[in-house]
Amino acid sequence: MNIFLTGANGQVGFELERQLSLLGHVLAPKRQELDLSDAEAVETWLKSNRPELIVNAAAYTAVDKAESEPTLAQRLNVELPAQLAAYCADHQIPLVHYSSDYVYPGDGEQYWQESSEPRPLSVYGQTKLEGDRAIEASGCRHLIFRTSWIYSARGNNFMKTMLRLGREREALSVVADQIGAPTPARLIAQVTSLALEQQLSSGIYHLAPRGETSWCGFAREIFRLAASHGEQLAISPEMVDAIPTANYPTPAARPLNSRLALEKLERELERKLPEWQPQLALTLKEHLVGSS
Repeated sequence: MNIFLTGANGQVGFELERQLSLLGHVLAPKRQELDLSDAEAVETWLKSNRPELIVNAAAYTAVDKAESEPTLAQRLNVELPAQLAAYCADHQIPLVHYSSDYVYPGDGEQYWQESSEPRPLSVYGQTKLEGDRAIEASGCRHLIFRTSWIYSARGNNFMKTMLRLGREREALSVVADQIGAPTPARLIAQVTSLALEQQLSSGIYHLAPRGETSWCGFAREIFRLAASHGEQLAISPEMVDAIPTANYPTPAARPLNSRLALEKLERELERKLPEWQPQLALTLKEHLVGSS
């Protein structure tokens, strides 16, 4: 089976390329080989390679820049998924796509259900929602995974930024009133592979670890685990100061509540998703071993 994977250079894409290779032949063109912002180039590539499964891990993820670059965000987050979905519908093949907690309004303390009413706060969130809806409207077989707070042992992400700052600084201030579940790219890839093997029903699913924390809590756990692995840090977990989002203004509004209900996916997979803390421990160890 030929599998077309977009976004292989990204955190999720890197892990997906490894996992999907167990299911078939992964076609993962790099940016210089295929410009995903060029609709004609994408159409030509699809006609030439005739994939039997498309996994779309590409996205415009610069949340703040999307406020000033809405056209590019629209192309990658809406038009590209719609184009891939139309191809999948025409050729009767499945599409896997990744969405975001940013489609929800981020208020309250409830866990968002897949059926919760979306109300994005930003251009990024709005384009991700429009991409989801375009896929649903296409009629193709699809799995849309809405996830949150992605990080990995590679690429640029919160975990690696905290490790760098923790080696340099004795104190940090980190937002404490945004609540969610840090999600490793490895888990996203593993669940994707399992979902494809089990042939889950078409639809939207939340994909994240169990449990919840704040960015401040995430940072403190990173430093606690790093110290337990013998990392030489200038900072200790208790020197991470909790601050409100209002003290850290950004061009795009962030949801305060990114809690995602996981029961639908767990029911379909017939298994529980893991807690976020041991997933962080695994990812941090992978990064430290790989960089040593």
